[in-house]
Amino acid sequence: MAIQIKTRQEIESLRIAAQLASDVLDMIGEHVRPGISTNELDRLCNDYIVNTQKCIAANVGYHGYPKTVCISLNEVVCHGIPDAQTILKDGDILNIDVALIKDGWHGDTSRMYSVGTITPQARKLIDVTHEAMMLGIEAVRPGATLGDIGHAIQRHAEAAGFSVVREYCGHGIGRVYHEDPQVLHYGRPGMGTRLKPGMTFTIEPMINMGKPGTEVLPDRWTVLTRDRSLSAQWEHMVAVTEDGVDLLTR
Repeated sequence: MAIQIKTRQEIESLRIAAQLASDVLDMIGEHVRPGISTNELDRLCNDYIVNTQKCIAANVGYHGYPKTVCISLNEVVCHGIPDAQTILKDGDILNIDVALIKDGWHGDTSRMYSVGTITPQARKLIDVTHEAMMLGIEAVRPGATLGDIGHAIQRHAEAAGFSVVREYCGHGIGRVYHEDPQVLHYGRPGMGTRLKPGMTFTIEPMINMGKPGTEVLPDRWTVLTRDRSLSAQWEHMVAVTEDGVDLLTR
């Protein structure tokens, strides 16, 4: 599909959905602790989205996905399915990815959480992944390219000794959950689609402690690092403005 350029009014509607998605991640943080199941975290998110925020949980039923949020634990890169058997324990790291719909507009964001005391290496992975995402966001401005975003992320992650997942990327977002453009988290400066005011998309790098290879479990959703090293991810929604970038999921 063609890239959808949003009006200022449409971006404000998108911002409302983006902020609501961020609020879910704020809410769930205090519940991330040893002994809780990923299924209970999912239940709490669903209750908050549906009954408190009066929104639609965008993931439920999306291409058959069975849950409200994706919870990706330790070596899970993305699309981890919450279940009652997976219990958080001290030292775990996890990403919680929320998507919802408010008045027809999508909000989509994710955040890393740590359980109890994590290793210094895991903390470095989480921090570097966040830094890489923010550097990608800082590269957004009219006239820049998608390659500039990917290059900023890749350079920072690899300088720290980590690797960038290639198979999954950010995406345009609006009334449609996943629309053009695809936003790669690696690339070369000056390459790819040139950015214009009114573009809205996610930047959501997945960074591995080991090699970049991934594999998908038989459930056809859960993505693991092939070498079973830890993986981290953060996600923000942004809009390209006349003079820079607007962080919608602030």
